[in-house]
This record gives sequence, C-alpha cells and structure tokens, in this order.
Amino acid sequence: MSKDVIEEGQTQHHGKDYVDPPPAPLLDMAELTKWSFYRAVIAEFIATLLFLYVTVATVIGHKKLNAADNCDGVGILGIAWAFGGMIFVLVYCTAGISGGHINPAVTFGLFLARKVSLIRAVAYIIAQSLGAICGVGFVKAFMKHYYNLEGGGANFVQPGYNKGTALGAEIIGTFVLVYTVFSATDPKRSARDSHVPVLAPLPIGFAVFMVHLATIPITGTGINPARSFGAAVIYNKEKIWDDQWIFWVGPFVGALIAAIYHQFVLRAGAVKALGSFRSNPTN
Repeated sequence: MSKDVIEEGQTQHHGKDYVDPPPAPLLDMAELTKWSFYRAVIAEFIATLLFLYVTVATVIGHKKLNAADNCDGVGILGIAWAFGGMIFVLVYCTAGISGGHINPAVTFGLFLARKVSLIRAVAYIIAQSLGAICGVGFVKAFMKHYYNLEGGGANFVQPGYNKGTALGAEIIGTFVLVYTVFSATDPKRSARDSHVPVLAPLPIGFAVFMVHLATIPITGTGINPARSFGAAVIYNKEKIWDDQWIFWVGPFVGALIAAIYHQFVLRAGAVKALGSFRSNPTN
C-alpha cells in the first residue's frame, strides 16, 4: 500500500506487457530533504490515530452496552466492520500521499519487497506507533470510566487459548492482509486484468474485516503491531505486556511469509534473478 506500490498501476502498457518499477534503494538519504517524505509520515501518523480512535471506541462501546444487555451493542460483526471499514476509508484517503500503510507489518512486508526504503519504513513505523498511542489516548480521555472498566480495547490471549495458538492466528491473519496488499497493487495484475477495475482499498479493507471475524475470539485480533502497542501503552497492565510480543512477532512473521510467497513464488522473483527462466507474459 505504499505510494510507490500504488504508482505501479501507472506503468507502460503494450498489450498485456507491464513494467515493474525499480526497487527502492535500501538507504535513500535524499528522501530526508523532500517535503513529500515528511508529508507522508504525517499522513501515516494521523491515519493511524484516527484508525485507533474509531476502532477502540467501537470496542469499548460494544462492551459497555453488552454488559447491560446481551442483545445490545454492535457485536463481533460490528467490531470487524469498524476495523475493516476504517482501513478502507483511510487507505483510500492516504494512498496517494503515503501509500496508506497504517500498519507496521504492511510497511515491513513492502520494505522486504523493496517497495519502500529502510528510512521510510522506519519513519512510518515510528509515526504509526505514535499515532496509535494518541488515538487510544483520545478514547481514554473521552470514555475514561468505561475504558478502564472494559479492558481498554487491548489485545491479549483470550481465555481458553494458549500463546502458541495466538501466535499462529496472528501469523496467518497478517499473511492474509499483506498478501491481499501485494495482490491488489500488483502491476502485473493491472496489465493482465485491465478489463477488471480494482479499487485497492476495498479488498484490503475486506481482508481486515474477514480476519477479525476469525481471530477476535482468540486474540482480539492484532495483525497490526501499532494497534496492539498503542492500546498496551495507554491501558498499561501486566497481562497486556506479557502477551505483547505475540502482536509484534506474529504480524512480522506473517508479513515476511507473504512477501516471500508473492515475490518469489507467484512472481517467480528468485527464478528471474537467476536468469534461468522467463515467465510467460500471458499467465
């Protein structure tokens, strides 16, 4: 979902041919001299702040109402829609500025695929983490009593599940998300299926929605280290910190697997690098 990736759709087309953009430099010091870089970092901060504010407020509001009436509140389905819907909205709004990552795991996956430089990746992850802290801070300020009473919307391993299960759920859930990001922004797909319009934020938002339906009962659904970290910092309870590593290791491993699968299996990157095989452009 990086700006570089979004721009991949703007490639030269000759029939079904396509041109991959060059890989981003590992250390692009020139970025530090450009306003567009700082604008993108600010966009990531604000987008993650808004994401955490709306979604965590939805979680707290649901728990508050559900405690009074088991038939009230938005339910798990509503929470999943809140997360998926906000990702759709915010990716749509920021894709042309920062790429609309809004997630350190997405940034990490795109960095591994050489879609963003190391400097941009680190700056994005810091901005996302700070934005998440501020977003959850607003929730606590506006809903303090219920925020403390209902667990702060923090991620942790739910009763009845162990840490291994939780880690596996986070890995698979993040794989689904990052794999969707790569697929929705693939220039080869744009060239091959140019007759099929694809609004990239839509499948990405739906991926977040579907993963939440599957994993809310297990971990509350992280798949976004900034989301988990921001909630942990503001809620600041020992149990939350004990499980925090799961919500960094799982998403980063899931993003790594997605990057390898897309770049080196689906796109035959390893084979191309060896120069021993040339993909059929009609595939």
